[in-house]
Amino acid sequence: MCSCGGKSGPTASRRYSVAFSQCNNAEPYRAAQNASISRLFARQADVHLVIADAQQDNSKQVDQIETFIRQKPDLLIVAPNERAPLTEVMGRAYHAGIPVICLERDILEPNYTTYIRSDNRQIGRMAGQFIVDYLSKRYGHPRGKIIQIRGLLGVEGEIERYGGAQEVLSKYPEIRTVQEAVADWIQAKAKDRMIEALRAQPQIDVVYAHNDPMAVGAYLAAKEVGREKEMIFVGVDGLGGPSGGIQKVIDGVLAVTFVYPLCVDKAVEIGSRILREPGFKPEKVYTMSATMVSPENARELLKSGSSE
Repeated sequence: MCSCGGKSGPTASRRYSVAFSQCNNAEPYRAAQNASISRLFARQADVHLVIADAQQDNSKQVDQIETFIRQKPDLLIVAPNERAPLTEVMGRAYHAGIPVICLERDILEPNYTTYIRSDNRQIGRMAGQFIVDYLSKRYGHPRGKIIQIRGLLGVEGEIERYGGAQEVLSKYPEIRTVQEAVADWIQAKAKDRMIEALRAQPQIDVVYAHNDPMAVGAYLAAKEVGREKEMIFVGVDGLGGPSGGIQKVIDGVLAVTFVYPLCVDKAVEIGSRILREPGFKPEKVYTMSATMVSPENARELLKSGSSE
């Protein structure tokens, strides 16, 4: 666990403890969340933030939340690793009177004070429509072959990014998903799965990966065998920085990505009100909007820090 917070001044009347259970620090998106939430809470001298890394392990995350329940923080923020395994323990925290913010991934029951999310279904539909438009332009009508590289199965983001795309793609019978692979959001796994797909599929028009690291892994696999120019790569996350998805669009590695908001700005805003306003009752769900990143708008979005 790591802790961060501002210095308390001589006039500080009390300190608030905020615990953040993060599903996996290793993913770039999660690292960006951690950096942003740490920076934002560090501006509040009366807040002490602790971040626990579950390392994509459900049992470890449950154990860490159980520890937090015993410590009785003033606010608990949870980015669940998976829906079902985290539902019960988050309910225990919530019913113990600890305000709980469910961050960006849902659970099976509304065992939280508020849920701050982005619309993954919308992102999936946007990705599906981009693919249809691209293939229609390439071939004169919507046809082509797609590889989908899926994230961790059972996670809301994976379910909805897949389902939203299928809503659109299923309307066009000549657009076929010829292979699906699961890479758990991890670039190295996606590269391995893409190597397998390249061996099995002589024609690939589009690779739709459910996050940018997996899209980049697929690109690297295709580049190794000289096939990267035969197809385009579509990702999701749209992080800023020199290795983020927006830069990958600028570099021509990704055709497009979609800014998947970190959601921590809203979490800190709502969390701070929960801490300091006794009568404040947040909405049960807050939804952040997504943005498509294309070569036409990538530089402007990178400059504006859109993924923050």
